Amino acid sequence: MEKLIFRKFFFDIIGFFLIGILCLSLIVWVIQAVNYLDFVSEDGHSFKVYIYYTFLSFPKIFSRLLLFIFFISIFYTILRYEEKNELVILWTNGIKKKNFLNFIIKISFLLIIVQIILNAFIVPKSQDIARSYIRSSNIDYFPSLLKSKKFINAVEGLTIFIDKKNDKGRLENIFLKEGDAEFSQIILAKQGLLKRIEKEYYLELYNGSIIDRSGSSTNLITFDQTKFNLSNFTTKTTIAPKIQEQSTGLLIKCIRNFYKYDLGFIERNLNCNKNSIPAVNEEIYKRLIVPFYILIISLVGGCLALKSELQNNFNRHKILVFFVGIIFIILSQILSQYSNEFILKNIFILIMPFLISLMFYVLIQFKFKE
Repeated sequence: MEKLIFRKFFFDIIGFFLIGILCLSLIVWVIQAVNYLDFVSEDGHSFKVYIYYTFLSFPKIFSRLLLFIFFISIFYTILRYEEKNELVILWTNGIKKKNFLNFIIKISFLLIIVQIILNAFIVPKSQDIARSYIRSSNIDYFPSLLKSKKFINAVEGLTIFIDKKNDKGRLENIFLKEGDAEFSQIILAKQGLLKRIEKEYYLELYNGSIIDRSGSSTNLITFDQTKFNLSNFTTKTTIAPKIQEQSTGLLIKCIRNFYKYDLGFIERNLNCNKNSIPAVNEEIYKRLIVPFYILIISLVGGCLALKSELQNNFNRHKILVFFVGIIFIILSQILSQYSNEFILKNIFILIMPFLISLMFYVLIQFKFKE
């Protein structure tokens, strides 16, 4: 009897959780996908890269929402059981509140494992693959980048303006500016054509002039035909992997070697030094410690079963439980910002979710005995 009741409770929580997190993740994903349209409209990446990049961001969104949706799932399911007097039926049929709480804890450990797998393996890998699509697409982004009647600043160190561009790719009234305010080169051309020689792109320019500016001196050179090599330029989109995209094993190795040998090293675009180590510590905290706040919010949600709807202060108790759960969710994110120093100096922050979980468990067990 008890197994059947717990099985139903499990499927009620997980069912609401899956529907909630999929729907909310999809909404956030659509909003984020709209923001990523800059990849196509400004950075010049292909629509294929845009689709891959947005799709691969879904695991990250899913992971970010997991803690909140799981708390709402527990809160809603217990509240619904209470409103239908199903909890009273459970207690009168011999189901102990202690066993009920322990079952919620078992479900929370299942979700902890899921989030650690997401944070430590799936999300970094998916983000790294997404970044690889951007790196590979940089070879062919110039044809889609060049648009008429628009200043193009998506290329690092280069500004481009084209007055007209026909269907055959011929360009008219071209403006190019390379460099900064002190040292710059401006190229004006009446006509041009984008050409690819092997893996390099060139602008073949006709009937124009080059203005070289170096400090206070300016030189003017006219030409009938010249070539401008575009292959040395890349988009402003970050190409190198970010810390969030590095594997968990590499980040742990970075911390271990840095503090063991007290020196920096570079491995797979990850520069382990005193400047980057705080961000590495923070990322490891988010991946491996934050998931344990699931245990806290499951215990907080379980506090709903402490009181019955028939009691006078049940509504106040319900509101209190909800806000305490939200506070712990926010706290898990705030504390990650204070985990960016040497990991042993912040041992209290690291063990906080375990201490709070133990405190709540002992307190609730005591209340259940009353």
